[in-house]
Amino acid sequence: MATSPEKPFNSDAQIAAWRQYLEQHRAITAVDADELEDHLRADMERLQQGGLSADEAFLIASKRLGKLDSVAREYAEVHSRRLWQHLVYSQPEQGHGWYRELFVVLVLAIAAAIAIKLPDLTGWVPYNDNYADLFYPQNLALFGLPFIGAYFVIKRQLGLHGWLLLSGASLLLSLAVNAYPFVDYADTLMLSAIHVPIALWFVIGMCYTGNFWQSQSRRMDFIRFSGEFAIYYVLIALGGGVLTAVTIGLFSFIGFDIDVLVATWILPCGAMGALVIAAYLVEAKQSLLESMAPVLTRVFTPLFVIVLVTLIITMLLTGQSFALEREVLIGLDILLVVVLGLLLYGVSSRDPHRAPGLFDALQWLLVSAALLLDLIALMAISGRLFEFGFSANRVAALGENLILLFSLSGYAWHYWHFLRRKQGFNALEQWQTAMIPVYVVWALVVVIVLPPLFSFS
Repeated sequence: MATSPEKPFNSDAQIAAWRQYLEQHRAITAVDADELEDHLRADMERLQQGGLSADEAFLIASKRLGKLDSVAREYAEVHSRRLWQHLVYSQPEQGHGWYRELFVVLVLAIAAAIAIKLPDLTGWVPYNDNYADLFYPQNLALFGLPFIGAYFVIKRQLGLHGWLLLSGASLLLSLAVNAYPFVDYADTLMLSAIHVPIALWFVIGMCYTGNFWQSQSRRMDFIRFSGEFAIYYVLIALGGGVLTAVTIGLFSFIGFDIDVLVATWILPCGAMGALVIAAYLVEAKQSLLESMAPVLTRVFTPLFVIVLVTLIITMLLTGQSFALEREVLIGLDILLVVVLGLLLYGVSSRDPHRAPGLFDALQWLLVSAALLLDLIALMAISGRLFEFGFSANRVAALGENLILLFSLSGYAWHYWHFLRRKQGFNALEQWQTAMIPVYVVWALVVVIVLPPLFSFS
C-alpha cells in the first residue's frame, strides 16, 4: 500500500533525545547514561543486522532496555505510542495513511465474512454428497486465514511475489482438501482439515516478516504476534458471544426468533471477519498487548505445571499410563500442543538479556513434565500400533508425538544449560525458530501425503 513521503528517521537525534530524558533524573549519572546508551546502540545494531529498519530497531531496543532500568522504562512508556504510530500509520499527522489502512482492513474483513457464505449463495456446497456437513469444517481455515495474509502483503508492500506466494499456497491447500477423493467421513479428511491451518499460518508468517522468513528477529516477532493474536481473537469472540446472546434475548422479547439468522449468518461471518480485525488490532495496539500477554503467560505457566505433574503422578499410581484409550490420547496431545504454544510465547516474550530467574525454572519444569507425558503417550501409541496395526490417525499421532519429543527435548536441554549459566538465552531462541519449519513440513505431510498413502480412507 503506497504511503506518503516522510522524513527519514534520524537515529542519532532520537538517541540524543532519549539520553537527554534519562539525564533529567537525579538517579542517572553521566556514567549510567553512557552505559545505557551503549546497550541501546548495540541492541539496535543487532536488530538492524537482522533486517529491521532504523526506526523499528530504536523502538524495540528502547522497549527492551526499559525492562532493565526504571527510568528507561518510563521513557519507553511515554514515547512508544508515538513511535509505534509512526511505524504503523506512516505519520498520520502528515497524511491519511492510517485511514487507508483501516479502510483496507475493513474491506478484507467484509470479504472474509462474504467468503464463508459464498458456497451457500452460489450452491457450490456438495449437499447431495454424504459428507456435505464436513465441507465447512474441512475448509474453514481457507475462508479466513488468506485474508490475514492479504493484509500483510498490502501492509508490507510485498507486491507480486507476496500475492503469488499467498494465492499459490492457498490454492495448493484447497486442492489437497477438496480435490482428493476422500471416502465418506474419512480419517484422512479430518486430519487434513486439522493440519491445513498450521501450514497456512506459516505462509502468513512469511508475509508478516516481509522478507520471506530470512531474519531470526522477525521470526521471533511473528511468534509474539501469534500469541497476541490468539489472545485478542479470544477476547473478541467472548465479547461477540455476549453481544449475540443479548441480541437474541432482546429480539425474543418482542416476538422475533433470530436463532437461525444468528447461526447461519452472524456467527460464521463474524468469526471470519474477526480474524482480520484481530490481526490489525495486534499491529495497531502492540504496546498494550506487550504488557498483557506476558502476564497471562506467567499466570498460566505454574498452573500448567501443577496440572501436568498431578496428571503424571495419577497415571503412574493408577497404572493407566500404558493402556490409554484413543480419546485420552487425543486429549493428551491437545494438552501438549497447548503447552508447546505456551512455551513458544514464553520464550519469544522474554528479555534475552535478563539473567535466569524463578520463571525460567518453572518453564524448565513445565518442559520436563510435558516431555515425560509425551513419552507416556508414545508408549501408549506404540502399544496401539502393535495391537491394531497402522492407520492414518495412528501414523499422524506417532509423527506428531515424535516431533514433540524432539522439540521438547531441545527446550529442556537449552533451558537446563541456560539455568546453569552455561549458555545464553539466544540458544533457546534459535532452537525455537529452527523447529518451526519442522512443524509445518509435518503438517504438509499429513495434508498431502497421508491421504493417498491410506487410500483416502
